[in-house]
Amino acid sequence: MKAPRFWTQRGLAAQALRPFSLITRIATAQRMRKRGVSLGIKTICIGNAGVGGAGKTMVVLDILRRLKPNPYGLTRGYGGTQAGPLLVDRGQHEAVDVGDEAMLLAAVAPTVVAHDRAAGARLALAEGASAIVMDDGLQNPSVQKTLSLLVIDGGYGFGNGLLLPAGPLREPVRAAAARCQAAVLIGADETGALALLPPGLPVYRAELQPLCAESLARRPVIAFAGIGRPEKFFRSVLALGAELVDTHSYPDHHVYSARDITSLLGQTSSTGAKLVTTAKDYVKLPPSLRAACLVVQARLTWEDEAAWENLLK
Repeated sequence: MKAPRFWTQRGLAAQALRPFSLITRIATAQRMRKRGVSLGIKTICIGNAGVGGAGKTMVVLDILRRLKPNPYGLTRGYGGTQAGPLLVDRGQHEAVDVGDEAMLLAAVAPTVVAHDRAAGARLALAEGASAIVMDDGLQNPSVQKTLSLLVIDGGYGFGNGLLLPAGPLREPVRAAAARCQAAVLIGADETGALALLPPGLPVYRAELQPLCAESLARRPVIAFAGIGRPEKFFRSVLALGAELVDTHSYPDHHVYSARDITSLLGQTSSTGAKLVTTAKDYVKLPPSLRAACLVVQARLTWEDEAAWENLLK
């Protein structure tokens, strides 16, 4: 789904739905009273207080690249048909099977998909994992965490600060932050989100650095993305010097239809502009559309690299 626009405001729609937020608050609080299994190895959870893309997968990828000797990714596999637990095989599985995020993680480190996080963690442990990095799961108590990090998208913050369905939050910010040892802020704090965190909670600041195998300087492009905040991707394309002919925003985890594909290929044919998309979208595309696309990757750059390394150690 696309996040409703009223999730950034406290207008009439948000206020009308606010009484139902009490159900979300109670349900999450009751679930978090459960005690999870202890794995006996380093288990890092990368989560946030709300739904939607805050940059969690980017942080997980960064950590998987740094941990030694044998870290495993663990994800629910949102958008995939397989409930797991299963070890992702990029030679056999597609995004339709295990989800787009699982395909990205598996390119960096062994990755397990499991709706049941505890069962997935046990599989990773049996496969020889030296550490587990969970993509999401802050509101899932089935596995005890060694380290939990609250990821914040600086451009979106916590939306209107209300709980589902009146806003994007799965639980109050203070409740989520209380279970975390640190927060990660990606981009500038444009909404004042840091002011809502408990005093003294360490904050590690990072920026997204866009990368492309080919130069996009002064090149006409058509950018499309099915992520939490497509406009963030479009800004990255502009930062690489491209000339945006058009943009197409799709819901997060969007499955591209034949109509989508025909429309995108037709537009690039009629305009002569190159299609560009995210790595997360690219893994879901059919060969015909992949061949017509350039991928804009992204890496995190840290304000204090040494401090980030020390946290992981």
